[in-house]
Amino acid sequence: MAAAGSGGSRADNGYGGQQARRRKGPGALATGYLVIYNVVMTAGWLVIAVGLVRAYLAKGSYHSLYYSIEKPLKFFQTGALLEAYLLIAKYLPGIVPSSVVLTAFQVMSRVFLTWAVTHSVKEVQSEDSVLLFVVAWTITEIIRYSFYTFSLLNHLPYLIKWARYTLFIVLYPMGVSGELLTIYAALPFVRQSGLYSISLPNKYNFSFDYYTFLILVMISYIPIFPQLYFHMLHQRRKVLSHTEEHKKPE
Repeated sequence: MAAAGSGGSRADNGYGGQQARRRKGPGALATGYLVIYNVVMTAGWLVIAVGLVRAYLAKGSYHSLYYSIEKPLKFFQTGALLEAYLLIAKYLPGIVPSSVVLTAFQVMSRVFLTWAVTHSVKEVQSEDSVLLFVVAWTITEIIRYSFYTFSLLNHLPYLIKWARYTLFIVLYPMGVSGELLTIYAALPFVRQSGLYSISLPNKYNFSFDYYTFLILVMISYIPIFPQLYFHMLHQRRKVLSHTEEHKKPE
């Protein structure tokens, strides 16, 4: 679901993009708050990256590295809910040209995958597919939050801009693949345990099959993933070509 997110790049909400500079941005207080938020989130995902590397060096294997970064991953990925509120409720409508729906979908999908799938279905935590989306998310978020921080400070290095609009080409499919494979691996355990399912009869006369819901979640990637991916490709052409034009000598 992070077609969410997956592991991929979120719909470009560009705090410091070209269009953002042509519009009225947040005030000084809001900017200061956003800078602090993005610095904290960058640091948090760096902690996760260091944790993965240290665990790999200690174990000599990439299998089951999820357990070494489980707590910070849950904390900082859940912290994206605050970002969703800031972007969608406060700043996104007036500053950012990207789709509110797509941005919200990506944020919520990653939180969903973190808690409702990986946390809830313990059996999938040792799957290699979990490491696949965790690595994709980690690299993506370090770059993304760094991009936002420097953009808010009006001092964006070209390397970070290039990474923001280039590495998603690989990281996004990598993350989405990991997410889908993890949900697929969880299906048998969800069906066997009846996790989060509600059966009739009950006083509310309502039933819910979590197994079917997860299948629908997987199907939802089909229309959402191409929209997000091609949106980022469009943003890449626009942003990097604009940068190259400014680099050309007069």
